[in-house]
Amino acid sequence: MALTKAELFSETKSELQSMGLRVQSEDLSRPWGGFFVISDESLQTFINLFFQGELSNKDLNDLTLSPKILLVEPGKPLSWQYHNRRSEYWKVFRGDVHVVISENDSQNTPQRLQEGDIIRLERGIRHRAIGLDDWCIIAEIWEHSDPENPSDENDIIRVEDDFGR
Repeated sequence: MALTKAELFSETKSELQSMGLRVQSEDLSRPWGGFFVISDESLQTFINLFFQGELSNKDLNDLTLSPKILLVEPGKPLSWQYHNRRSEYWKVFRGDVHVVISENDSQNTPQRLQEGDIIRLERGIRHRAIGLDDWCIIAEIWEHSDPENPSDENDIIRVEDDFGR
């Protein structure tokens, strides 16, 4: 029997905590699923768990990073969006997901990412994740372009949104 959304979030939160990550906040109300914001004090653990190879070559002292975990519901798309104040790394932690990426407002053919796949989304690149047949869990890290004006949830420029936001 499949887990309910609330059960999946509860189970995922417990798993994250058992991995040594401190959950700062959570949002289960997104029409496509939801997310956990991971505390900055857990940043190094988060990088070690999910992005060791991708970020180990960078001087982390020169970067302002924010970790999150996204849970994408089957069949649901995030908005077609971009950001002005951050780049993002995504690692598929569990499940598979379709990702659409473009340098302009036209959506390209979705590419399937599988568990373990990593993608970097540069600032300004249009992107969206689309849930497939089962829940997908994505480890996401924001790389802020301006530490004095870090990105936040208001730095989502929605080009298209299936939920009218």
